[in-house]
Amino acid sequence: MYTPGQTKQLQAQTQMFLSIPSIDKDDIETLRQVLRFHEYRYYIENDPIVADSEYDRLFKQLERIEAENPGLVSPSSPTQRVGSSLNQSFPTVQHLVPMLSLDNSYNAEDLIDFDRKARELTGVETIEYCIEPKFDGASISMIYENDLLTRAATRGDGVEGEEITANIKRVRSIPLSAPFSKFGVQQIEIRGEVLMTKAAFHKYNEGLAEQGLPPLANPRNAASGSLRIKDPAIVAKRNLEAFLYHISYYTTVPGFQLPASSLSERNEENTRNDNNPADITENSKLETGNSSLLSTHSGTIQLLWECGFRSPQKEKKLVRGIQGVIDYVKAFEQVRDDLPYEIDGLVIKVNDIALQDKMGMTTHHPRWAIAFKFKARQATTKLKAVEFQVGRTGAVTPVAKLEPVAVGGVTVGSISIHNEEYIKEKDLMIGDTVLIERAGDVIPQIVKSLPDVRTGEERHIQFPKQCPVCKSGLFKTEDEAVWRCINIECPAQVVERIIHFVSKDAMDIKSFGEANVRKFYDLGLLKDIPGIYALDFDAIGKLEGFGKKSIDNLLAAIEASKQQPLHRLIYALGIRFVGETTAKTVANAIHDVFELEHMNEEQLQQMEDIGVKVAQSIYTFFQNGENIKMLHQLKELGLQMYNLKRSVSTEATALQGQTFLFTGTLLKLKRSDAEAMAEKNGGKIVSGVSSKLNYLVVGEDAGSKLEKAKKINTVKIITEDEFLELMEAPDTAPTP
Repeated sequence: MYTPGQTKQLQAQTQMFLSIPSIDKDDIETLRQVLRFHEYRYYIENDPIVADSEYDRLFKQLERIEAENPGLVSPSSPTQRVGSSLNQSFPTVQHLVPMLSLDNSYNAEDLIDFDRKARELTGVETIEYCIEPKFDGASISMIYENDLLTRAATRGDGVEGEEITANIKRVRSIPLSAPFSKFGVQQIEIRGEVLMTKAAFHKYNEGLAEQGLPPLANPRNAASGSLRIKDPAIVAKRNLEAFLYHISYYTTVPGFQLPASSLSERNEENTRNDNNPADITENSKLETGNSSLLSTHSGTIQLLWECGFRSPQKEKKLVRGIQGVIDYVKAFEQVRDDLPYEIDGLVIKVNDIALQDKMGMTTHHPRWAIAFKFKARQATTKLKAVEFQVGRTGAVTPVAKLEPVAVGGVTVGSISIHNEEYIKEKDLMIGDTVLIERAGDVIPQIVKSLPDVRTGEERHIQFPKQCPVCKSGLFKTEDEAVWRCINIECPAQVVERIIHFVSKDAMDIKSFGEANVRKFYDLGLLKDIPGIYALDFDAIGKLEGFGKKSIDNLLAAIEASKQQPLHRLIYALGIRFVGETTAKTVANAIHDVFELEHMNEEQLQQMEDIGVKVAQSIYTFFQNGENIKMLHQLKELGLQMYNLKRSVSTEATALQGQTFLFTGTLLKLKRSDAEAMAEKNGGKIVSGVSSKLNYLVVGEDAGSKLEKAKKINTVKIITEDEFLELMEAPDTAPTP
């Protein structure tokens, strides 16, 4: 639709408009053209070239100009329609009710103005608002008829969406049938958001990394892209979840009268937000009756919850008056990263449905709702250079050096760009303008380059043929995208292996962080892992910043690490593909670490959850003579090489070999302490819910693991208190 010349011109106009505080009304048509262009890039090509916050700023400018000059409002203006067109790769269906966008706010003044308009339109002095997370995923609309899911669609252009029923059925948090009929509802259209939790996103990316594939940029793109995958089986592997938060349309069974139900007996337990990290006010009780449930937004959220949907029942908050809203959103922004999923703001809605109807809507957004957007976590900047770093396994990782830019409250100047294939896929060049994103605790990523605005002075990124540190040749296997330095004496690898060895999750040598490892190595005081236990503390004591107390603390931490259990040592060795859970599996299967020297790959694969790739990596490590020599040195230095659990004879208990998994927030124990307690009593810790799981210990705010466990009859679901009772009397443990 847009030629390269038009694209370059519109992008230049975009940057000009973004650089000035106020756009003049004479530029209104140009501004509309710019917004239409960015809508096309976002909705049609699925390839935006500005950050969401930058688009919102331009849209606000257009709204302002049109409000000040009503005669300039055009029927074709971006403010006068629901949205843009849609991808044509799936059949399109029409929504029963258009899916409108939300108006955005960024500060308290916007919220105060929203409240003023709401009070003027309704005539109500103090309005009750329902606040819920603004989920950062992919919008969906679903229709249920006679309790059965009959259709699901993407938002599309707001009037029509892409029909994705087969894919939505693979999202396990969405019921295929829901008991709407018990509330007298015959047909209903509900709205929500499909998303990928942070944990599922990290796990999926780890799987991609093991295959040598580039990682996905963020959970939102992962969820949105999943809905458009043609094969539903692939969709299922991404472990998507869905929140449903809006009823847009429903028809009732004629003459239906809702009987008194358990809803009338519920007290504040269900409407309080005890699990909410920013609990400021109490929600009011929910009245009973079909009309009452559907008379408030909070009631519809509870109705969806009662019908088996993951609605924001626990996350929502009822607040009277706009000052309470302002206090709440400010507090919530500080704890947003504590949530297991990404949000980019909060949505504030007038709670009374009758007042919503009275307020009405524009062609673009409902007047009764507004989104409070958190600080921008996307930004554009320049890619100035690329440095190549060598990790502990020899992997050579390119790191983009950027013009520093503030994103999500931090200044970003460096971003990993993973490997050569990633550079090609993103079409990155030195000198490019790039769009970067930081989502919660996810490390910053380059979303894409913006080739449309290149000047011709950009340079291709040349991947080195030799190790940038030791100058050895680099190698890459056919099944990986990573180039590696295979010289195990490479100084960069040695340093990274030592850093990993002393880290918190490995040998946990406090006071011996990365900075000290690098300093001691550069000064010649440390050359390998055994050298940690033979440091010259007389020489260290002469260094600036190392007084007697610092040295005593470091000495004590090094000495204490000698007693770390075997699984920590195995993890600390830095064997490829061997994480903490796998290290425990291996340690529990042997008496001492030197047994691994005499195991072949087939024997290693007999261990639980050890596959071909992991077995091959462990075998390779223990067939290396230098590694065995290092382990003997560590043994002579006093490190723990034995599995004490198997070496010390203990009386078998009823929990011997029973498997445990913990989910949610434990109130009395740290997760690590609870796992250690289970292992001490003969139990085993597993990483996921399956028929092999015996006990699921459930804390507060348990999620998908609990729902999955409920479907497996052999899994015994217990509370934290029941777990503690079990640990006190393991010999009387009930059979799961």
